[in-house]
Amino acid sequence: MAKLGTWNDYTQRMFSRWSLPASLVAALFVLGCAEPPHKEMDQAQGAIDAARAAGAEQYAGDEYTAALDALKRAHDAVAQSDYRLALNNALDSRERAQNAARQAADGKAQVRAEVERHQAEVTSLMPVVRARVDIARKTRAPRPVLTSATQALASIEADVQKAGEAVKAGDYLAARPLLRDIRGRIGKTITDLDQATTTQSTRRRR
Repeated sequence: MAKLGTWNDYTQRMFSRWSLPASLVAALFVLGCAEPPHKEMDQAQGAIDAARAAGAEQYAGDEYTAALDALKRAHDAVAQSDYRLALNNALDSRERAQNAARQAADGKAQVRAEVERHQAEVTSLMPVVRARVDIARKTRAPRPVLTSATQALASIEADVQKAGEAVKAGDYLAARPLLRDIRGRIGKTITDLDQATTTQSTRRRR
């Protein structure tokens, strides 16, 4: 019986030794959910601020909005003392904000490359349309055609300047549609002048 008691004592001591860490883990887990996850929520807010600075509102709107919504849910959960839910939402918000920042960087780079390509095309076409207007003046193109072309050129030059200012400011989303429109208007003006010049030459031969 003495041996049995000794064995039971030994078993109890070993069980206590191994069960203590598990008890601590459980206690820490409960403690971790017993307080608002301020650190994680602050990290989420910092990630959101970084994403906004990277242009996520413009270039990764869906993911950025999701990050904001998740952080709001975290605050709401804290108000309801559901700290575990608050922690989950804070972590989700931080991850989404980080994704938004990456998407914004990629999207901005793509739009910038497209804008630079359009800008180069417009730059190469501007001397062409100016030359066409000069030819129309020298050849005395019909007044309505010349007036329309002159006004179109003035409007195009003003918008080219606006697009250039937007590019300098880094507002590529504003510059992109403007440059696309400019390119189309240049093409139309050149076509209209060429047609008028051809028609006038044909009439003179007759």
